[in-house]
Amino acid sequence: MARRQRRRLKKRTRRQLQGWGAVAVLAAVVWVVGNWSKVWPVLVAVLAAAVVGGAGWALLRAHRLAVGQDRAWRAQEEARVRELSMAEVDALSWQEFETYIAELCRRDGCTKVVVSGKSGDLGADVVGYLADGRKLVVQCKKYAPHRSVSSQDMQKFVGTARLEHGADVALFVTTCRAFTRDALGLALRQDVVAMHRDLLGSWVKGAHLETLIPLNGSGGGTRRHPSA
Repeated sequence: MARRQRRRLKKRTRRQLQGWGAVAVLAAVVWVVGNWSKVWPVLVAVLAAAVVGGAGWALLRAHRLAVGQDRAWRAQEEARVRELSMAEVDALSWQEFETYIAELCRRDGCTKVVVSGKSGDLGADVVGYLADGRKLVVQCKKYAPHRSVSSQDMQKFVGTARLEHGADVALFVTTCRAFTRDALGLALRQDVVAMHRDLLGSWVKGAHLETLIPLNGSGGGTRRHPSA
């Protein structure tokens, strides 16, 4: 019984609200018709503002979409160009690769650059001096892109770069895409610059060596002048 009464009350209240709403709408229509000369400029202004706002929002959205697409395209093009450059590097023999790395060092202002070009070099494939006098010792590994530099490879270089060759900056550069976790951890702990394929691609494209040194392993070294 109580539920029926509540339902009836709700229906009655809803009908009353609908009735008052209809009356309010009718009153508003009557008022607008009676004051149309004053109302229509406001309505036109509101409509124009809505149109302009909508058009502005659409243009902004289109601009953001275009900017995003342009950035994605540029990133793809840069990656494509880098891979094209790296494709040429991949075609080099390991001896030619060491010579090419030496040429990149000279391009970036290194002096007294020497290529070992032989086995038994104790990890010093390329040796030279940075522009500020720090001695640079480079280990070059010509690996397939899908391979990784192992911890054992890094251990050999760590054991000779400074003790045998007196490196201020020890650089391990490879054509493969990655170092294993252990190899990279060892490089970071022993202050060796680990340059994988992507960083090498940037170097090939024109990035300066000294801007790449801090990016993977600290590898800062101390300043000193080359010996005579």
